Amino acid sequence: MPHKDVDKIDTVNFDQNDNSVFLNQDATVAAEKPSPWVWIGLGGLLLLALMVIFVLPSVVSDYELPLERRAGLVESPTAERTVLAASTISPFEEAQRALQRKEAQDVLAELLASQGELDVLDVALWGQQKYEASLEQASIGDEYYRAQDFLLARESYEAGRDGLQELIDTLPTVVEQTLIEGERALIELDASEALSKYTLALLLDPENEAAQIGEQRALTLDTVTALLTEAGGLEEGGELQQALANYNEVLSLDSYNEIATEKVAEVSLRITENEFAQIMSSGYVLLQQGEPEKAIAEFQRASTLGIKQDEAQAAIIQTENEIANTEIVRIRELITVTEQNEQWQDAVDQYDSVLAIDSNLLFAINGRDYANRRAGLDRLLEEGIANPERFSEDAVYEETLGWYWVGRDIPEPGQRLVGQLDTLEKFLENSQVPIDISFKSDSLTDVTLLRISELGFFEQTSLSLKPGRYVAVGKRSGYRDVREEFTVGFGLTPETVVVSCDERISSAGR
Repeated sequence: MPHKDVDKIDTVNFDQNDNSVFLNQDATVAAEKPSPWVWIGLGGLLLLALMVIFVLPSVVSDYELPLERRAGLVESPTAERTVLAASTISPFEEAQRALQRKEAQDVLAELLASQGELDVLDVALWGQQKYEASLEQASIGDEYYRAQDFLLARESYEAGRDGLQELIDTLPTVVEQTLIEGERALIELDASEALSKYTLALLLDPENEAAQIGEQRALTLDTVTALLTEAGGLEEGGELQQALANYNEVLSLDSYNEIATEKVAEVSLRITENEFAQIMSSGYVLLQQGEPEKAIAEFQRASTLGIKQDEAQAAIIQTENEIANTEIVRIRELITVTEQNEQWQDAVDQYDSVLAIDSNLLFAINGRDYANRRAGLDRLLEEGIANPERFSEDAVYEETLGWYWVGRDIPEPGQRLVGQLDTLEKFLENSQVPIDISFKSDSLTDVTLLRISELGFFEQTSLSLKPGRYVAVGKRSGYRDVREEFTVGFGLTPETVVVSCDERISSAGR
């Protein structure tokens, strides 16, 4: 009997726990004379076909696959369903298809996890193009999934998943680039853009210290910019202290602000330089007013400011030199007076004062040497004049005579030296003219003239002696020794020198 094929409707079951495949049904209706029930059945089949075409896709979209099918992406499964309808799927093939479906679903789950992670990180702000391309791969996988080609679906899902993972892997680079853009916005004084970039960087890396600092700087950027602008005007107007206060306030708001940091150092230096100049000017005024000590105190105060210390030190040295020169001039005048007065030891002392100021002054070095030699000569001459009796000693006489001639050789001698030499000359001449001296004793005393001669025992004798100081000693057994000192010459010559031991030594005294 001839059979008439009924339209077949292929359905796809997307339930994860259902492993059924396409089913083929051949319905033959033999009706030479169709009954009303046949027509009713055909109507039901037509209604079922319409539901498969128009209702089933929306159900699948609501409960299993999130993306719509792309028209024309895959070939119509009609031919495949036709082939499958010709035979029954074996249990093994059904199990393989179920495994492939499960693997595709696992990859899809990984893709969705990465998608969720990126959505939280506002991927649209920094990876929109790559993100959309990866989701496009997932959409293609949906088409294959609907077509029951689970192998191709898995490959598409994997491509989408890998694309999203690549986006996640680029996060450190994105953060770094975002920080660069944030820094650029800070430099360009774009507070809104800077805050946007640093906020994004913190979203991607909440523990990033640079992003945290940048965000705080961005929040104060407008205030900082206003303060910097105001400080610049104050600086140009010479109001350096107020400008410095503004720059310091900027640093209190943004300690990383390089402009404020540089300006604080620059303005502080200018303030210090101005103070230095004022102090130095004050010092020079004092110097002109004849108050060098006060001027030096000002220069020393300027040197403590920590700048231009060489300049301050040079001023100190210059002032000290002027003070020294003034003092040297004063002492030199005193030296002239003392030398004219032939006060040679005083001159030596004054030269020492000069050399204490500057030990390299030749006039002081040479002058001191000459004054010292003259002072020595003066002492020797005075000593000779004060003790002419010593000239009776040949050694003393010769030495004094030598100094006498040294004095006579001095050109342009002063009155003091001339007077000393004239007095000494007389003493020296008279010291060599003997004078007769008479000695008297008791013939019982043994008399000795020390360093001259033993006179022995006598009652009366005489001896010629050069002017000088002499000592006669008398000794007698049982009597106390006597000692007679006398001077010959210089108007002190005695008429008679008596040397006699007349004081008996008692036995008790022994």
